[in-house]
Amino acid sequence: MKEYLTLTEIQNDLREGGVTCVQLVDHYLDKISSQAHLNAFVDVYDKEAKAQAICVDEKLKNGTAGRLAGLVVGLKDVLSHKGHALQAGSQILKSYEAPYTATAVQRLLDEDAIVIGRQNCDEFAMGSSNENSSLGPVLNAADNTKVPGGSSGGSAVAVQAGLCHASIGSDTGGSVRQPAAFCGVVGLKPSYGRISRWGLIAYASSFDCIGPITKSVEDAALLLEVMAGYDEFDSTVSSKEVPTYTTQKSWSGKARIGYLKDSIESESIAPEIRKNTIDLLNKLREDGHEVEPVEMSLLEYLLPTYYILTTAEASSNLSRFDGVRYGHRSAESKDLESMYKLSRTEGFGDEVRKRILLGTFVLSASYYDAYYTKAQCVRRLVREETQRFFEKFDFLLSPVTPTTAFTLGEKTEDPLQMYLADIFTVQANVVGCPAISIPNGVDQDGMPIGVQIMATAFDEAKMLSFAGYLSGVTAKDNVAVSA
Repeated sequence: MKEYLTLTEIQNDLREGGVTCVQLVDHYLDKISSQAHLNAFVDVYDKEAKAQAICVDEKLKNGTAGRLAGLVVGLKDVLSHKGHALQAGSQILKSYEAPYTATAVQRLLDEDAIVIGRQNCDEFAMGSSNENSSLGPVLNAADNTKVPGGSSGGSAVAVQAGLCHASIGSDTGGSVRQPAAFCGVVGLKPSYGRISRWGLIAYASSFDCIGPITKSVEDAALLLEVMAGYDEFDSTVSSKEVPTYTTQKSWSGKARIGYLKDSIESESIAPEIRKNTIDLLNKLREDGHEVEPVEMSLLEYLLPTYYILTTAEASSNLSRFDGVRYGHRSAESKDLESMYKLSRTEGFGDEVRKRILLGTFVLSASYYDAYYTKAQCVRRLVREETQRFFEKFDFLLSPVTPTTAFTLGEKTEDPLQMYLADIFTVQANVVGCPAISIPNGVDQDGMPIGVQIMATAFDEAKMLSFAGYLSGVTAKDNVAVSA
């Protein structure tokens, strides 16, 4: 079967009789089976997906099919899908079954998307390499010795390797964009509150966003349009009207682009990422766009602020996993206290335990003002500085990551180096702005490089329009793993 770049291409073939949904599902199931070593999927809904494909094919014949007919999609293992296992990559939720369907997932199903399975991720979405999953690491399809990025590593690899057409992940500090960059695909983090979080297992509630991973900006825009909008079940979701992202005109005119000076000049940036980013900026200048270097005075405080606040929120959110109501309960417990201690110790992995402990520490009475309160103040200052930036520029452009995908195990013993992989992505989550990662060539080893575009809050329409244009500029250097 030929490789499809967009859902539009699939639907054209469906209308012309060149393919059926059943054939698409069979193709992806074969790919999942043959590429099982990648460990991208932890659960495959083969019978259910085939049954749904038959139903959608019938709807197509009757002219009643939804907007996503022909879309075969995978879900990150943090999204509820009623009647299906939900584990968040953790042993503490082993054998847990989702009692309801997440709003974002239901909106996909309502438009006749076909869910093919549940995808591997870092435990409770905490990680930058997908090595923290209790279900084993995911391998990068471009080089099986490399990580796929995290925490939505399984979701990115599934699209990269052609195991499904699109995936739905979550992004708390870069968890959609960073693996998208490492895998050479498109990853979109919308504005905070643009998509309902109802049914998303919480890591850090004021940072978490649901976002699509696709092969094209066009499909990312479509999936955002379908999933976005008000939801009575989520008090934090925006009631702003959802633009028709898919009907926005192609980018025209000249953009005002600021780029992080440190993202180009820092010695920690891989030379080939620096070169590809500079080449892209020069091309934009040649095309008449206004391109200027900028310095963010609070850049060095982004990661500390992010990790103080997210670990604090994680400490609170993950307190519900205690062995009492659901999930793992230690067989060795002898009383209530030992049940709590042993269940959580046995059920949580090292990284999750570490972040819970850090979060509990910064929330403790003796250190609350010194860390948590101060981090909240810095978050407000970062937001104000970012808003001032967008008064002058349309977009902030930077690499997505300081390096391309690194070797499995390379950074597991050095958490600081692992955390630095998020240096360019966390700002969008700290301030709530939308950001997108698109491919920008490859390094000398053939590993994908990404470039990030960030816009002001709820300006996804303009950002997606420019990202579509920029994808055309970078297309000659893009990499794709054959599906």
